[in-house]
Amino acid sequence: MKQQKTRSNHWFIPICAIATFTCLLFLFPACKKKPTVEPIVPPVEEETGVSVDLTTVPYSKLSDYRFFEGDLKNQTPAEKVIPYEPASGLFTDYAHKKRFIWMPTGTSASYVNDGDVLNLPVGAALIKTFYYDNVQPAGSTRIIETRIMIRKSSGWIFANYVWNTQQTEAYLDLNGSTTNVSWIQNGQTKSTAYRIPNETECKTCHKINDLPIPIGIKPQNLNIDYPYQSGIQNQLEKLIAVGYLQNTLPGNIVSTVNYMDQTKTVDERFRSYVDINCAHCHAEGKHCSYRPMRLAFSETSDPINLGLCVEPDDDIDPAYVYIIKPNDKNRSMMHFRLGSTVPSIRMPLLGRTIVHEEGLQLLEEWITWKQTCN
Repeated sequence: MKQQKTRSNHWFIPICAIATFTCLLFLFPACKKKPTVEPIVPPVEEETGVSVDLTTVPYSKLSDYRFFEGDLKNQTPAEKVIPYEPASGLFTDYAHKKRFIWMPTGTSASYVNDGDVLNLPVGAALIKTFYYDNVQPAGSTRIIETRIMIRKSSGWIFANYVWNTQQTEAYLDLNGSTTNVSWIQNGQTKSTAYRIPNETECKTCHKINDLPIPIGIKPQNLNIDYPYQSGIQNQLEKLIAVGYLQNTLPGNIVSTVNYMDQTKTVDERFRSYVDINCAHCHAEGKHCSYRPMRLAFSETSDPINLGLCVEPDDDIDPAYVYIIKPNDKNRSMMHFRLGSTVPSIRMPLLGRTIVHEEGLQLLEEWITWKQTCN
């Protein structure tokens, strides 16, 4: 019995050694820490024809996305490319704008709060085209640029497309440029050296804590009706209906108004105006966070955040005693800045080269309306 046991050990030990070695061979690699890599997101090519390949965007041409059907310049949205419009629009040297949103099938945005940008899914695209009507000398329409923001898993990217003279295509250009344009505005000829922003300029406004973000697509700005081809519908309800927004909205949304709507109070109109034109810089974590103003609609119910009876933090001219002096536009720093075209003085710093006359007039109305510091 003892000899048999010994012979048994002779063949048992090598087999155990081989088995142990084999186990170690497979187990140790599995225990190694794998390098962190960004997940590979497959190209998104929808049944509608829209194509957003997150591994290759931005494309070299606007038409490559297939966001639009037919003649590109007509901006006829493809299926599931949804137009939208905020209650108040950002002023960009009187350029008109068309805005669209698209999301991959099976994805949707979620509500954060009334005044925050919707939490859009990876793969979402925001499209914004800038154009002028009644362009001289022919009185035609001229599209200048189409800006796109796309959300990758690593964050938002910018893609700016400049339209050719023939208005048949727009080409990727993130270097920035200017183009001269003259047009008829309310019976008067206006001209500007329109600025097409570079990538750095885009990020100046589109950022929080130095991370790129969209600006206008917030519940407070979209809580109005829009004339869709299918009929007039509230924009938030439309996004829910097409599956682009989760149905988790609160019962009441504190909303901005159209600053040109004379049926609204001057306070609502002015606060809505500065929200869309100024709040993307004058907020915590934004480009002008060092300034005392906080111009988001949710914050300007307190007029101190608008600069009412607040001393300016610069010494451009001692005549401007407050950012806004009640009932005295000539001693209000904000009025001076909104009325200036000097790059180092004007407000906003980017996005305009000429004075927005209607915006300046609205500020004057608000200053007159505010008779005291209270």
